[in-house]
Amino acid sequence: MGILAWILFGLLIGVIAKLVMPGRDPGGFIVTILLGIAGALVGGFIGRAMGFYGPTESAGWLMSILGAIILLALYRMLMRRRV
Repeated sequence: MGILAWILFGLLIGVIAKLVMPGRDPGGFIVTILLGIAGALVGGFIGRAMGFYGPTESAGWLMSILGAIILLALYRMLMRRRV
């Protein structure tokens, strides 16, 4: 059940990140989920590094969205260079 919750959370975070950063993305639905999940992890890491969260706490919504936006921007830049 934990993995399913991460996938649903990642989907929601990925959709929010795409809404915040409109435009064409080279990835589809699966990439959105993966970027959302990775964004939650990156947001948690950044939050812990900045002292917002303890080692046993999970990332909050805002840090997860921020992490997903950062990853989406990096993904767009990398895919733009390939084309």
